Amino acid sequence: MLFTDPVCIGIDTTSGRRPFTYAVVDHDLNLIELAEVELEDVTSFLSGQKSAIVAINAPSHVNAGLVRKKLEKQSLAPHQIRGVDIRMAEFELRERGIAVNGTASRELLCPEWIQVGFSLYKKLSKIGYRSYPDQGGSNQYLETHPHACFTVLLGRCPLPKPTLEGRLQRELVLFENGVKIRDPMIFFEEITRHKLINGILPLELVYYPNQLDALVAAYTAWLAAKKPVELTRLGNRQEGFITLPTPLLKPIY
Repeated sequence: MLFTDPVCIGIDTTSGRRPFTYAVVDHDLNLIELAEVELEDVTSFLSGQKSAIVAINAPSHVNAGLVRKKLEKQSLAPHQIRGVDIRMAEFELRERGIAVNGTASRELLCPEWIQVGFSLYKKLSKIGYRSYPDQGGSNQYLETHPHACFTVLLGRCPLPKPTLEGRLQRELVLFENGVKIRDPMIFFEEITRHKLINGILPLELVYYPNQLDALVAAYTAWLAAKKPVELTRLGNRQEGFITLPTPLLKPIY
């Protein structure tokens, strides 16, 4: 598929059979595509875009020990520093009560899903994508984090995403922010006494967690393209920035 208008793409990485889930929205937040693909497929798709912003749910850099150095300057006890293996952006999120995994200082020490993400960033650089923001680049990429995105959009930590209520909550957040997915409330309209008694729920109407993560990344990419003043970036150039869909972060979530 080739788009002539600028498109915004969210990509979620896993270490499963299909390592990527991607969502594509247009300039009006219409959902164009939602699919699970291999690295070669997503690279081929992205290489065909004339103008695109891609938001990826995976770290873009390993950590450079900046958090450890910061803590050492604060003269903390050794046991308070031991085991710190995290980037500055991740540290800043944790300081606000947003639980995120840390990224190791070496690629080989990272979980497989993070290594898959590193492979994607390298592929994007090879086909001409540049790190956002780049005034001269028509194709750009940025790093985001789905749990952090949903947290800042809600103003509180979301319900667990594997649960039905957590999935519906995330759908409602996306829908209320203008992403043109099906109305999540339709799920409740399909529930009858008979279906409840027999344990028959219309689960096919609810997006899977990986799809929701890709969708919130696509929404973040859309803000980067259309409303960059409504974004916040944490981190630094050396270790990478995490971009979130809010103009202002709360002190604690």
